[in-house]
Amino acid sequence: MGRIKIGVFGAKRGMDLIDTLLIYPDIDFVAICDKYTPLLDEAREKAKAHNLNITMYEDFEEFFQCDMDAVVLANYAVEHAPYAIRFMESGRHVLSECLPVQTMKEAVELVETVERTGKIYNLAENCCFFKNTFEMYRRYRRGDIGEVTYGECEYVHCFTKEKEVADLFYGDPNHWRARLYSTYYCTHSLGPILYITGLRPVKVVGMEIPNTEFLFNCGYAKGTASATLIELENGAIVKNLLGDLRKHPLIWNYQLYGTEGCMETDRWVHHMLNVYTDKEVQGKQGRDYYECKPVFENELTAQIKSHGGADFYAVHYFIQQILGDSDAAKYTVDVYQALDMALPGILGYRSILGGNIPIKIPNFRIKEAREPYRNDVACTDPDVAGDQLLPLSAKGNRLVPQSTYDRMRELWLSDK
Repeated sequence: MGRIKIGVFGAKRGMDLIDTLLIYPDIDFVAICDKYTPLLDEAREKAKAHNLNITMYEDFEEFFQCDMDAVVLANYAVEHAPYAIRFMESGRHVLSECLPVQTMKEAVELVETVERTGKIYNLAENCCFFKNTFEMYRRYRRGDIGEVTYGECEYVHCFTKEKEVADLFYGDPNHWRARLYSTYYCTHSLGPILYITGLRPVKVVGMEIPNTEFLFNCGYAKGTASATLIELENGAIVKNLLGDLRKHPLIWNYQLYGTEGCMETDRWVHHMLNVYTDKEVQGKQGRDYYECKPVFENELTAQIKSHGGADFYAVHYFIQQILGDSDAAKYTVDVYQALDMALPGILGYRSILGGNIPIKIPNFRIKEAREPYRNDVACTDPDVAGDQLLPLSAKGNRLVPQSTYDRMRELWLSDK
């Protein structure tokens, strides 16, 4: 095909992806939609600096009618699936930010929409493209540590100031972050492990760290963090830790133990990798400490700094797949792997609520596996769940006073 016309829905998280679209050849970046006008103003200034005329929309329906071949979904994390389905049904390709779905019903509908329409769907799980995680991908696929037997992954935030929390959910009690349960946002941690190994999860057991007073006083009633144990299809076990804990400001950490060695990202230096291998690999054996290289480098990648440059690659491979590059698809996260990354979070929370029981994770590549979940809307969003509404924490819902939300709203507005 010729040049791709592409738009972005959601300018806050989308801003990092917009940086790539502004410089990318082979596309016409045509539209941005967001209800918050200051973000549109920022995007407009960026477009002006690149001598581009991009239409800004506050109204989604007007944006939807725009002439586009593809769309990047960077709207609220729990609302991607309905928009992805609608765009694909209208003939557009979709690059969706994390997470792909909020409910099992959405998972069924999303995968069947991809199959029915034939449109390209990718998950923009940028953590797969960190220098260190992609180096693990290279080494694992090369066989440096043999077959995986155990893994660990972490995605941990640290909040010490109320303003940090206020800037995430604006003091809105109905914001998705205010209703986020402890295991949901799991793809930044688990995703790279599945991407590196190419294996799918088959079972999950979850446990929850109770809500802290600090987060409750900021308006969050969820569990502070969670740990899940996930069994992979080859019998390997992965521990996934995610949530809000006191430590260094942000941790992404990944470990793999194999039959012939192990490797682990450096906890503090995100471009370094520790490797131990029993066999000789490129003239080396035993333990070594490596500085990791990017997925690839060129004049475009040098301009993208967000998330250590990782944001570039999800956009790049999506565009290249649309253009017909036969190699691009092997690096993208398709709808099946996207659900492999997300369903352990949804079902891990059910394990917690059920008393930490093991729960099987269905393989939605198999049509029959989808049937039990076709009407399953259980989640913590009352507008979606109806009578299947789940509590925000295994310890039950704590009622946050409206005065707390009012105070957090004022904090968010204090520097606007």
